[in-house]
Amino acid sequence: MKSMPCVYRIGALTLAATASLCAQMRVVPVQRDVYVLSSGGNNITLQIGKEGILLVDTEGAPLAEKTLEEIRKLSQRHVRYIINTSARDEHAGGNGALASLIPVDGQDPLNIIAHTNVLNRLAAPDAEHPKGKNLNEPGLPIDEYDLPSKKMHFNGEAIILYHELNAITDGDTIVQFRGSDAISTGDIFTPEHYPEIDMKNGGTAQGELAALNHLLDLAVPGAQQEGGTYLIPGHGRICDDADLVEYRDMVAIVIDRVQDQIKRGKNLEQVKAAKLTEDYDSQFGTQPGAGARFVETVFKSLGGK
Repeated sequence: MKSMPCVYRIGALTLAATASLCAQMRVVPVQRDVYVLSSGGNNITLQIGKEGILLVDTEGAPLAEKTLEEIRKLSQRHVRYIINTSARDEHAGGNGALASLIPVDGQDPLNIIAHTNVLNRLAAPDAEHPKGKNLNEPGLPIDEYDLPSKKMHFNGEAIILYHELNAITDGDTIVQFRGSDAISTGDIFTPEHYPEIDMKNGGTAQGELAALNHLLDLAVPGAQQEGGTYLIPGHGRICDDADLVEYRDMVAIVIDRVQDQIKRGKNLEQVKAAKLTEDYDSQFGTQPGAGARFVETVFKSLGGK
Protein backbone atom coordinates (compact mmCIF):
# COMPACT_ATOMS: atom_id res chain seq x y z
CA MET A 1 0.00 0.00 0.00
CA LYS A 2 1.36 3.41 -0.91
CA SER A 3 2.18 5.52 2.15
CA MET A 4 0.22 8.75 2.37
CA PRO A 5 1.29 11.92 4.18
CA CYS A 6 0.06 12.59 7.68
CA VAL A 7 -2.73 15.16 7.88
CA TYR A 8 -3.21 16.75 11.31
CA ARG A 9 -5.79 19.24 12.47
CA ILE A 10 -6.56 20.23 16.05
CA GLY A 11 -10.16 19.48 16.97
CA ALA A 12 -10.65 16.70 14.42
CA LEU A 13 -8.40 13.71 13.87
CA THR A 14 -7.91 13.13 10.15
CA LEU A 15 -6.12 9.97 8.96
CA ALA A 16 -4.79 10.30 5.43
CA ALA A 17 -3.29 6.86 5.97
CA THR A 18 -3.24 4.84 9.16
CA ALA A 19 -0.07 3.08 8.08
CA SER A 20 1.76 6.37 7.66
CA LEU A 21 0.78 7.57 11.14
CA CYS A 22 1.71 4.26 12.73
CA ALA A 23 5.14 4.48 11.15
CA GLN A 24 5.61 7.86 12.81
CA MET A 25 4.72 6.64 16.30
CA ARG A 26 7.50 7.07 18.83
CA VAL A 27 7.83 6.97 22.60
CA VAL A 28 9.75 9.70 24.43
CA PRO A 29 10.70 9.55 28.14
CA VAL A 30 9.61 12.64 30.06
CA GLN A 31 10.52 12.28 33.75
CA ARG A 32 10.55 9.39 36.22
CA ASP A 33 7.58 7.10 35.30
CA VAL A 34 6.00 9.33 32.64
CA TYR A 35 6.40 8.92 28.87
CA VAL A 36 4.82 10.37 25.74
CA LEU A 37 3.62 8.30 22.80
CA SER A 38 3.46 10.65 19.83
CA SER A 39 2.10 10.21 16.30
CA GLY A 40 1.16 12.75 13.67
CA GLY A 41 1.26 15.65 16.13
CA ASN A 42 -1.03 13.97 18.69
CA ASN A 43 0.22 12.83 22.10
CA ILE A 44 -0.75 10.11 24.56
CA THR A 45 0.75 10.42 28.04
CA LEU A 46 1.81 7.16 29.71
CA GLN A 47 2.52 6.49 33.37
CA ILE A 48 4.04 3.07 33.94
CA GLY A 49 4.91 1.29 37.20
CA LYS A 50 4.48 -1.84 39.29
CA GLU A 51 0.71 -1.39 39.64
CA GLY A 52 0.16 -1.18 35.91
CA ILE A 53 -0.25 1.39 33.14
CA LEU A 54 -2.22 4.63 32.98
CA LEU A 55 -2.96 6.48 29.73
CA VAL A 56 -4.01 10.06 29.24
CA ASP A 57 -6.04 10.07 25.99
CA THR A 58 -6.24 7.41 23.28
CA GLU A 59 -6.17 9.07 19.83
CA GLY A 60 -8.38 7.66 17.08
CA ALA A 61 -9.67 4.09 16.86
CA PRO A 62 -7.58 3.12 13.77
CA LEU A 63 -4.38 3.54 15.80
CA ALA A 64 -5.42 1.35 18.74
CA GLU A 65 -3.45 -1.78 17.76
CA LYS A 66 -0.26 0.16 17.07
CA THR A 67 -0.72 2.16 20.27
CA LEU A 68 -0.90 -1.01 22.36
CA GLU A 69 2.05 -2.49 20.46
CA GLU A 70 4.18 0.54 21.38
CA ILE A 71 3.03 0.37 25.00
CA ARG A 72 4.02 -3.29 25.18
CA LYS A 73 7.57 -2.36 24.22
CA LEU A 74 7.75 -0.52 27.54
CA SER A 75 5.74 -2.81 29.80
CA GLN A 76 3.67 -6.00 29.77
CA ARG A 77 1.69 -4.91 32.82
CA HIS A 78 -2.08 -4.42 32.71
CA VAL A 79 -3.57 -1.17 31.40
CA ARG A 80 -5.54 -0.01 34.43
CA TYR A 81 -6.65 3.53 33.64
CA ILE A 82 -7.51 5.77 30.71
CA ILE A 83 -8.09 9.45 31.45
CA ASN A 84 -9.75 11.54 28.73
CA THR A 85 -8.86 15.24 28.74
CA SER A 86 -11.62 15.99 26.23
CA ALA A 87 -14.43 14.40 24.23
CA ARG A 88 -12.70 15.25 20.95
CA ASP A 89 -11.95 12.27 18.75
CA GLU A 90 -8.16 12.57 18.95
CA HIS A 91 -8.43 12.37 22.75
CA ALA A 92 -11.20 9.80 23.30
CA GLY A 93 -11.87 8.26 19.88
CA GLY A 94 -9.73 5.22 20.58
CA ASN A 95 -11.30 4.31 23.94
CA GLY A 96 -13.50 1.50 22.70
CA ALA A 97 -11.01 0.03 20.23
CA LEU A 98 -8.22 0.03 22.80
CA ALA A 99 -10.46 -1.39 25.53
CA SER A 100 -11.39 -4.30 23.24
CA LEU A 101 -7.70 -5.19 22.86
CA ILE A 102 -6.94 -5.22 26.59
CA PRO A 103 -7.46 -8.62 28.27
CA VAL A 104 -10.23 -8.70 30.85
CA ASP A 105 -8.80 -8.70 34.36
CA GLY A 106 -11.38 -9.27 37.08
CA GLN A 107 -9.06 -8.05 39.83
CA ASP A 108 -7.81 -4.95 38.01
CA PRO A 109 -10.39 -3.96 35.38
CA LEU A 110 -9.80 -1.08 33.00
CA ASN A 111 -11.24 2.16 34.39
CA ILE A 112 -11.94 5.09 32.04
CA ILE A 113 -12.09 8.47 33.77
CA ALA A 114 -13.36 11.81 32.45
CA HIS A 115 -15.33 14.85 33.48
CA THR A 116 -19.12 14.39 33.47
CA ASN A 117 -19.48 16.75 30.49
CA VAL A 118 -17.16 14.50 28.47
CA LEU A 119 -19.25 11.43 29.30
CA ASN A 120 -22.44 13.27 28.31
CA ARG A 121 -20.91 14.29 25.00
CA LEU A 122 -19.53 10.83 24.19
CA ALA A 123 -22.87 9.20 25.06
CA ALA A 124 -24.98 11.72 23.13
CA PRO A 125 -27.15 10.63 20.18
CA ASP A 126 -25.40 10.26 16.83
CA ALA A 127 -26.04 8.61 13.45
CA GLU A 128 -25.41 5.12 14.85
CA HIS A 129 -27.14 5.75 18.18
CA PRO A 130 -30.16 8.04 17.57
CA LYS A 131 -31.32 7.59 21.17
CA GLY A 132 -27.87 7.95 22.67
CA LYS A 133 -25.36 5.31 23.71
CA ASN A 134 -25.86 2.82 26.51
CA LEU A 135 -23.73 3.96 29.42
CA ASN A 136 -22.33 0.44 29.73
CA GLU A 137 -20.97 0.50 26.20
CA PRO A 138 -17.21 -0.25 26.06
CA GLY A 139 -15.11 2.86 25.71
CA LEU A 140 -17.37 5.24 27.64
CA PRO A 141 -16.02 6.68 30.91
CA ILE A 142 -17.28 4.68 33.89
CA ASP A 143 -15.72 6.93 36.52
CA GLU A 144 -16.87 10.45 35.77
CA TYR A 145 -16.27 13.36 38.12
CA ASP A 146 -18.00 16.73 38.38
CA LEU A 147 -16.00 18.42 41.13
CA PRO A 148 -13.20 20.95 40.49
CA SER A 149 -10.67 18.15 40.95
CA LYS A 150 -10.26 14.42 41.43
CA LYS A 151 -7.37 12.82 43.31
CA MET A 152 -5.95 9.34 42.91
CA HIS A 153 -2.79 7.42 43.79
CA PHE A 154 -1.20 5.01 41.34
CA ASN A 155 2.27 3.52 40.95
CA GLY A 156 3.43 5.27 44.09
CA GLU A 157 2.49 8.70 42.76
CA ALA A 158 -0.18 11.25 43.56
CA ILE A 159 -2.17 12.11 40.43
CA ILE A 160 -4.61 15.04 40.38
CA LEU A 161 -7.20 15.72 37.70
CA TYR A 162 -8.34 19.33 37.42
CA HIS A 163 -11.48 20.39 35.55
CA GLU A 164 -10.75 23.62 33.66
CA LEU A 165 -14.10 25.36 33.54
CA ASN A 166 -15.25 26.63 30.11
CA ALA A 167 -11.78 26.70 28.57
CA ILE A 168 -11.46 24.90 25.21
CA THR A 169 -14.77 23.16 26.01
CA ASP A 170 -16.82 22.69 29.18
CA GLY A 171 -15.20 19.34 29.96
CA ASP A 172 -11.44 19.84 29.76
CA THR A 173 -9.20 18.05 32.24
CA ILE A 174 -5.50 18.56 32.93
CA VAL A 175 -3.62 15.78 34.71
CA GLN A 176 -0.81 16.48 37.17
CA PHE A 177 1.72 13.76 38.02
CA ARG A 178 3.14 15.15 41.24
CA GLY A 179 5.98 12.71 41.78
CA SER A 180 7.17 12.82 38.18
CA ASP A 181 6.70 16.62 38.04
CA ALA A 182 4.82 16.50 34.75
CA ILE A 183 1.42 17.79 33.60
CA SER A 184 -0.67 16.50 30.71
CA THR A 185 -2.50 19.59 29.43
CA GLY A 186 -4.84 18.27 26.74
CA ASP A 187 -5.88 21.08 24.39
CA ILE A 188 -5.52 23.82 27.02
CA PHE A 189 -1.93 24.39 25.95
CA THR A 190 -0.95 23.78 22.31
CA PRO A 191 2.46 25.45 21.91
CA GLU A 192 2.49 25.53 18.11
CA HIS A 193 -1.10 26.71 17.53
CA TYR A 194 -3.59 29.27 18.77
CA PRO A 195 -6.11 27.68 21.14
CA GLU A 196 -8.98 26.06 19.22
CA ILE A 197 -11.78 27.21 21.52
CA ASP A 198 -15.10 25.45 20.91
CA MET A 199 -17.80 27.90 21.97
CA LYS A 200 -20.60 25.54 20.88
CA ASN A 201 -19.40 23.11 23.51
CA GLY A 202 -18.89 25.61 26.31
CA GLY A 203 -15.43 27.03 25.57
CA THR A 204 -14.58 30.70 26.19
CA ALA A 205 -11.49 32.87 25.82
CA GLN A 206 -11.77 33.95 29.47
CA GLY A 207 -11.92 30.31 30.60
CA GLU A 208 -8.91 29.45 28.45
CA LEU A 209 -6.88 32.27 30.00
CA ALA A 210 -7.92 31.19 33.50
CA ALA A 211 -6.84 27.61 32.70
CA LEU A 212 -3.44 28.78 31.45
CA ASN A 213 -2.97 30.81 34.61
CA HIS A 214 -3.86 27.73 36.65
CA LEU A 215 -1.24 25.73 34.75
CA LEU A 216 1.31 28.40 35.59
CA ASP A 217 0.40 28.10 39.26
CA LEU A 218 1.02 24.34 39.11
CA ALA A 219 4.23 24.41 37.06
CA VAL A 220 7.55 25.06 38.82
CA PRO A 221 10.46 26.22 36.62
CA GLY A 222 13.93 24.80 36.94
CA ALA A 223 17.13 26.80 37.12
CA GLN A 224 17.03 29.88 34.89
CA GLN A 225 13.49 28.99 33.73
CA GLU A 226 14.72 25.78 32.05
CA GLY A 227 13.40 22.31 32.92
CA GLY A 228 11.51 21.82 36.16
CA THR A 229 7.89 20.81 35.54
CA TYR A 230 7.40 19.39 32.07
CA LEU A 231 4.19 20.09 30.18
CA ILE A 232 2.82 17.47 27.79
CA PRO A 233 0.36 19.08 25.37
CA GLY A 234 -2.31 17.10 23.59
CA HIS A 235 -0.58 18.17 20.39
CA GLY A 236 3.01 19.22 19.80
CA ARG A 237 6.33 19.18 21.61
CA ILE A 238 7.04 18.70 25.31
CA CYS A 239 7.49 22.10 26.96
CA ASP A 240 8.55 23.76 30.18
CA ASP A 241 7.42 26.77 32.20
CA ALA A 242 9.09 29.32 29.91
CA ASP A 243 7.10 28.06 26.91
CA LEU A 244 3.89 28.22 28.92
CA VAL A 245 4.56 31.81 30.05
CA GLU A 246 5.04 32.87 26.43
CA TYR A 247 1.81 31.17 25.37
CA ARG A 248 -0.23 32.57 28.27
CA ASP A 249 1.07 36.07 27.57
CA MET A 250 0.07 35.77 23.91
CA VAL A 251 -3.50 34.77 24.84
CA ALA A 252 -3.75 37.56 27.44
CA ILE A 253 -2.43 40.20 25.02
CA VAL A 254 -4.79 39.19 22.20
CA ILE A 255 -7.74 39.29 24.62
CA ASP A 256 -6.69 42.79 25.77
CA ARG A 257 -6.36 43.97 22.18
CA VAL A 258 -9.80 42.69 21.22
CA GLN A 259 -11.33 44.15 24.38
CA ASP A 260 -9.88 47.55 23.48
CA GLN A 261 -11.39 47.34 20.00
CA ILE A 262 -14.79 46.47 21.46
CA LYS A 263 -14.60 49.47 23.79
CA ARG A 264 -13.94 51.61 20.72
CA GLY A 265 -17.20 50.37 19.20
CA LYS A 266 -15.63 48.23 16.48
CA ASN A 267 -17.62 45.41 14.90
CA LEU A 268 -16.26 41.96 14.13
CA GLU A 269 -15.14 42.69 10.58
CA GLN A 270 -13.31 45.82 11.71
CA VAL A 271 -11.61 43.92 14.51
CA LYS A 272 -10.50 41.15 12.16
CA ALA A 273 -9.25 43.72 9.65
CA ALA A 274 -7.02 45.23 12.37
CA LYS A 275 -4.82 42.07 12.22
CA LEU A 276 -4.44 41.89 15.98
CA THR A 277 -2.45 38.64 15.86
CA GLU A 278 -0.07 39.63 13.07
CA ASP A 279 2.99 39.66 15.33
CA TYR A 280 2.17 36.14 16.57
CA ASP A 281 1.00 34.50 13.34
CA SER A 282 4.43 33.23 12.29
CA GLN A 283 4.66 31.27 15.56
CA PHE A 284 1.07 30.22 16.29
CA GLY A 285 -0.82 30.80 13.04
CA THR A 286 0.64 28.08 10.86
CA GLN A 287 -2.85 26.94 9.81
CA PRO A 288 -4.53 29.23 7.25
CA GLY A 289 -6.83 31.77 8.88
CA ALA A 290 -5.99 30.60 12.41
CA GLY A 291 -5.30 34.09 13.72
CA ALA A 292 -8.58 35.47 12.37
CA ARG A 293 -10.52 32.54 13.85
CA PHE A 294 -8.92 33.06 17.23
CA VAL A 295 -9.73 36.78 17.16
CA GLU A 296 -13.35 36.03 16.21
CA THR A 297 -13.68 33.58 19.12
CA VAL A 298 -12.24 36.11 21.54
CA PHE A 299 -14.54 38.81 20.16
CA LYS A 300 -17.64 36.66 20.65
CA SER A 301 -16.48 35.46 24.09
CA LEU A 302 -16.15 39.06 25.21
CA GLY A 303 -19.67 39.88 24.04
CA GLY A 304 -18.73 41.83 20.94
CA LYS A 305 -21.58 42.72 18.61
